[in-house]
Amino acid sequence: MGTTSNRFDFVRLTLASLVFLYHAIALSSGPSGGPFEAELAIIAELAIQGFFIVSGLLVYGSLERSRSLSDYAGKRFRRLYPAYLVIVAIPALLSLGLTFGEPGALGGVLRYFGANALFLNFLEPTLPGLFEGQRFTAVNGALWTLKIEVMFYLALPLIARALTRLSSLWWLGLSALVVAAFAWKHTMLVLDSDYSVQLARQLPGQLMFFAAGMALWRLRDRLVSNAVIALGLGVVALSVSLLVPELAALRVIGLTGLIVGVAFAPGPELNAARWGDVSYGVYIVHFPIIQGLIMAGVFQSLGQAGGVILSAGLTLAASFLLWWWVEKPALRRDSHYRKATKQRARDERIRNDHPGRDTSWNSDPDLKSPGAPQRL
Repeated sequence: MGTTSNRFDFVRLTLASLVFLYHAIALSSGPSGGPFEAELAIIAELAIQGFFIVSGLLVYGSLERSRSLSDYAGKRFRRLYPAYLVIVAIPALLSLGLTFGEPGALGGVLRYFGANALFLNFLEPTLPGLFEGQRFTAVNGALWTLKIEVMFYLALPLIARALTRLSSLWWLGLSALVVAAFAWKHTMLVLDSDYSVQLARQLPGQLMFFAAGMALWRLRDRLVSNAVIALGLGVVALSVSLLVPELAALRVIGLTGLIVGVAFAPGPELNAARWGDVSYGVYIVHFPIIQGLIMAGVFQSLGQAGGVILSAGLTLAASFLLWWWVEKPALRRDSHYRKATKQRARDERIRNDHPGRDTSWNSDPDLKSPGAPQRL
């Protein structure tokens, strides 16, 4: 890997795959859960928080590169919403077909579609005729994080403007955001109400991870040369945060260092988006696929291991279809995602013809020179 390339596609796909693995085990286990479910739940939580860090980095970069707020909003809408709406609509249509003519079924489908189309998944998580009687009845339990993503997208221009006004105190302002996020999360958990856990994991509490990503964007020119150090510090900080609950605040530092290390440390390129950027697809399609296979009795007939393998194959196939049929067509012609596909193919030909030539600077546009467009 060249000195200026990165592996953010690989990082995102890995994080999505970890969430898939947890859901595949949890959804298909018995009422008491599987033997490794608690450990996988922690790993999935770390993966989601890692997603928020990467999102803070890339989306903050997108805002800074945008010509206007409408340009920024358009990029975010095109990247997120078309695929999301498809994943909400398909189960609704299946439910409508399975329950056609049943009293109240149409109303249930419409309520589900309306609430979920507005990212209010918690209001209507289930659909008539789908996944009833299973351990978890939610249609797509992975979508709750998209609400937090959208809230961050909306809040970011205000946050960025406030930090810019602080000028030389930019880092102090960002630190204040992190402290406020910790305070929110701690306060919600101390209150110990029926909604404490749910409120603690919403945007104010998750803002610490987005803020870490914003910090990475500001430090992007220094990341590559210090990637190995960041990786070591990240492993140590994350391990301590998991072993010593009182030092849980170190998790942000640990995850950030780990992401920097994996993305920039010397080693193979690991081009996870060579045939399509499917990390978002993997994240939003896997849950209903697993639920559907459980409903069809596939896990019972193949066993949990066989069901997980089949779920993984179907999730990957559906994610590629979603990318090529929905996500990529929804992007603008000048979108960086479109350009990146052509650039990767061109770089591959150059490497084959000239094995010693370094094309890494051009092949991955997430972090380039100040004038380059970002893949966000």
